[in-house]
Amino acid sequence: MALDAAGLIPVILVLMGGAVSPGPSLAVVLRNTIIGGRGRGVACSIGHGIGMGIYAFLAVSGIALLKSAGVNWATGLELAGAAFLLWMGISMLRSTGGGFNDSEEHSGSGRKGFTEGFMIAFLNPKIFVFLTAIFSQFVVAGASLEERLILAFIALIIDGSWYIIVATALSGTPLLDKLRNKGKVVDQVVGVILLGFAIMIGASLMM
Repeated sequence: MALDAAGLIPVILVLMGGAVSPGPSLAVVLRNTIIGGRGRGVACSIGHGIGMGIYAFLAVSGIALLKSAGVNWATGLELAGAAFLLWMGISMLRSTGGGFNDSEEHSGSGRKGFTEGFMIAFLNPKIFVFLTAIFSQFVVAGASLEERLILAFIALIIDGSWYIIVATALSGTPLLDKLRNKGKVVDQVVGVILLGFAIMIGASLMM
């Protein structure tokens, strides 16, 4: 593809639409913001953006071809994603909500938020399929390394920026305090959402 403004507009619009749509990523970013405040929420957002950027680079480098030629590899990735969502969902349902306090913003909370953000992006097969579908429409064979890096960077910036905005807008507001006081309820809601996605992924693999 030619990386001009006109050629990038449809890619940017679709990436923005994917970023703002609700899903397990939004649930995890919101939960990390509730637990550790702005710092942990932003760290989670950055981790998610980096995971998205890596996926985007892999997609434009030939993931569509790998998916069609290596079914076992693609299925393994989807199973890993489903297992991660299942593990997180069960963990949330078992939570007592006691971890929802401001002190968690310290003592490595940012690192934990970053890790959760990265993993929820990198092990989410829906993001894998989404990016492959997007870039397969625009990327031509023989795309240069520079073009692939530019597209990956665009995906990283759009995704990370959106979740940073969400985390920043939520922190410091009365709504955050209300959600923090309802920690157990929030954990259970997030857990149900993640389990739902895991079940849907598992069901699709059995069809």
